[in-house]
Amino acid sequence: MTDLEAALRRAVRGEVGFDVTSRALTTMDASNYRRVPLGVVAPRDADDVAAVLEVCREHAVPVVARGGGTSIAGQATGTGVVVDFTRHMNRLVSLDAEARTAVVQPGLVLDRLQDAAAPHGLRFGPDPSTHSRCTLGGMIGNNSCGSHSVAWGTTADSVRELTVLTARGKRLRLGPEWAGAPDGLRDLVDGGLARLRTGFPDLPRRISGYALDALLPERGGDVARSFCGSEGTLGVLTEASVRLVEAPRARALAVLGYTDEAGAAEAAAGLLPYGPLTVEGMAADLVPSTEGLPRGGAWLFVETGGDSEAEARARADAIVRAADVVDARVVTDPAGRRTLWRVREDASGTATRMPDGSEAWPGWEDCAVPPARLGAYLRDFRALLTSHGLRGTPYGHFGDGCIHVRIDFDLLTDTGVARFRRFSQELADVVVAHGGSLSGEHGDGQARAELLPRMYGEETVALFERAKAVWDPDDLLNPGMLVRPAPLDTNLRFSVLPREPVDVAFGYPSDGGDFSAAVRRCVGVAKCRTTSVSGTGVMCPSFRATGEEEHSTRGRARLLHEMLAGELVTDGWRSTEVRDALDLCLSCKGCRSDCPVEVDMATYKAEFLHHHYAGRRRPAAHYAMGRLPVWLRWAARVRMAPVVNALASVGPLAAAAKRLGGIAAERDLPRLAREPFTRWWRGRAADPGRTGDLVVLWPDTFTEHLSPSVGRAAVRVLEAAGLRVALPPTLRGRARVGDGTSTSSAALLSTRRGRVCCGLTYVSTGQLDQARAVMRRTLDLMAPVLETSAPVVVLEPSCAAALRTDLPELLHDDPRAARLAARVLTFAEALERHAPHWAPPAVDRPVTGQTHCHQHAVLGDAPDRRLREAAGLTGELTGGCCGLAGNFGFEKGHYDVSAACAEDRLLPAVREAPEDAVVLADGFSCRTQLEQLAGVRGRHLAEVLAERLGEE
Repeated sequence: MTDLEAALRRAVRGEVGFDVTSRALTTMDASNYRRVPLGVVAPRDADDVAAVLEVCREHAVPVVARGGGTSIAGQATGTGVVVDFTRHMNRLVSLDAEARTAVVQPGLVLDRLQDAAAPHGLRFGPDPSTHSRCTLGGMIGNNSCGSHSVAWGTTADSVRELTVLTARGKRLRLGPEWAGAPDGLRDLVDGGLARLRTGFPDLPRRISGYALDALLPERGGDVARSFCGSEGTLGVLTEASVRLVEAPRARALAVLGYTDEAGAAEAAAGLLPYGPLTVEGMAADLVPSTEGLPRGGAWLFVETGGDSEAEARARADAIVRAADVVDARVVTDPAGRRTLWRVREDASGTATRMPDGSEAWPGWEDCAVPPARLGAYLRDFRALLTSHGLRGTPYGHFGDGCIHVRIDFDLLTDTGVARFRRFSQELADVVVAHGGSLSGEHGDGQARAELLPRMYGEETVALFERAKAVWDPDDLLNPGMLVRPAPLDTNLRFSVLPREPVDVAFGYPSDGGDFSAAVRRCVGVAKCRTTSVSGTGVMCPSFRATGEEEHSTRGRARLLHEMLAGELVTDGWRSTEVRDALDLCLSCKGCRSDCPVEVDMATYKAEFLHHHYAGRRRPAAHYAMGRLPVWLRWAARVRMAPVVNALASVGPLAAAAKRLGGIAAERDLPRLAREPFTRWWRGRAADPGRTGDLVVLWPDTFTEHLSPSVGRAAVRVLEAAGLRVALPPTLRGRARVGDGTSTSSAALLSTRRGRVCCGLTYVSTGQLDQARAVMRRTLDLMAPVLETSAPVVVLEPSCAAALRTDLPELLHDDPRAARLAARVLTFAEALERHAPHWAPPAVDRPVTGQTHCHQHAVLGDAPDRRLREAAGLTGELTGGCCGLAGNFGFEKGHYDVSAACAEDRLLPAVREAPEDAVVLADGFSCRTQLEQLAGVRGRHLAEVLAERLGEE
């Protein structure tokens, strides 16, 4: 233990982490930069913060304050001690609705403040797109703004008083009239009044540099306002008193369509006299789908408010009439507005990939110009991009003249980095020529601080340096930010990654087969750190259960990045730090769809486990549950289901079996079906007279051995819809499709039998060699099916997802894999596409339950929604993950997290449902979790419809 670590442990009551994992999780924020800290401290209170500062001052070690870690300019990284406020100092201290004020700690997430203020008709004005995970301390440090700044300004406009600790331990309460000013600050201002009055551009989004002009006499000498945007370089915030604003009782959203982004930009300033709440802009190349948007190549999102829906809509209609648009749409219902706003908010992530899939990076994320100059600035910006052979997709706060953009810089080669530097210098000059600010929201950090002399001149920057010295004479706090900065092209996070592709099993088709590129997808947007999800969202259930960064998608990606770098995590694929962080990943695949950059941690986990255990003994659960299809087929072949069920009901025997198999003691072992689904299939009477479309029903392991009632119900419904149902062949070669045995062709073939399998359990436990063998055998068996046009209907969502994604990505060298993946349909998709005129039986009951996480992430649930609606099943299914997630919830050591995930969305939804509600759960894991934790029987949609068929 180092002297510094020992001293911090003696002085601080909060957690002190100098271990590899703690440090690796904080090497990066959401910027292009990376710095390795010495350690991380999570203080419990202001006294802890003071102790950290004292110890670090004695050891001459820098201190970096960190909130949600979503900073885009590198200011939340450092080489000293990182102070993480999110773990303990995250409370709403008080809220005074009458005075419209709140007192908050720096680690409080913005949405938690909004939740507390909403019942009083209030809200905090600024709202960055990261509102579900950014902290108030980080917002004050960066002087954040958000989409409503045209109405409610920046964070500095919402601050009343700030309680801070200086680097030398002095506690100050900052406010107007020079309240809390450190010694020497007023003299510095009095000596530079002329420069402070003339040297700062006058525009709404001027965030760059120190806000020393807030200290002018005519502006009330507001020390708190001046502190905002100082990026943790002047003092450490421990508490803030902030203003709240009255939230409109009703809102309307006008989406205005324009030919291109320049047209939208030029129109934005003209809408400000109408008093909108927002004027946001984006172009078509950032929108994955234009469904729901009006016609156009670019759009303005203009929100209006009022005391009633009619008033809000009238204001929106007035803006539409005043705007010269190609097309427009006004939406007032909350769900419709949320859907449209999600398009805009996800731009910070979707912008990290160009339309062709190539990478794009921050660095010039948020410069701002006067709103009236925005159209002209964008034309010059586009011209500069073209001259450097670069591409970018601007979007952002058009009403404030603030533009966000990710650019396809090559930050992996010396030539590309040199171009990054030249472009940055030239663009800074363009911004200044338009009267703008290098930063309009996210601060300067390392990305732009070097260029501040181009904006302010050397004399004003020298004034900044003197101000820093007044507050922090030892340069202890976040050194290298704002003054005396590191060059903008150093400390790049990509420089430590391997230059040659890593040898991997999956194909990573969206990343050119490069695992490093896949890991680079995570840019730190941190949507995975949200503490609640809306609608059918899933990501990230383990983080919501534990609240630990290492159990978020971002945290795991950071550890994988450090594993590839080899500097901090030094044992590569054998890393125990990465293994432990991935251990609580449920492989729910939620990040594949919910992460704006489509990080696929389930695949990365499978890849890691494959290498980590190569040539080594695996955990018992990998053998017990990873090879579940083998054990279940064996039990069915020798007709041992009754015996196995009887033994499993004997407590001591079940306990011994669970210990041997690495299964959680709290779990009940599922009962095996006495009659597997395919045995029932072979015994049923065929109907040779059917003439409808042929569909091949996939007998997945769970339907076959554990829930054959789902398969029987699906057959009944599919046949009632007029379809011909067949099962895959079980003999290799040119077998006949349809009877599940294909004995008629046996004389021409090897008599070796087999069963199709998606390989899911092998993939989820990282047994990828076995998975590939199983998948290749399946492709051999499915050869006759692939020669027909028949779809493959898969009832278990996780198996369907494995066939759609894992199969072609793992067998990327076998063209048959992609062909089979393209044939896979869900139960609802099969009915919609192949029996479009069939009307399902009327169930006419409310529903509750959960959309399967793999269905949400990979398959989509729109056909299921339409089928439920046609059957009179009303209501919505919740999002999240059931927490069982295949083998995850059964593994020893996972029970508590598994149960916590179920309590997040699923179990409350079931408890709050009407008594006559149908509990829908298409996944076997979801049904098992409901039964074991709530004593509730969930049913597959096929079972619900089949039951109603019998009643008609």
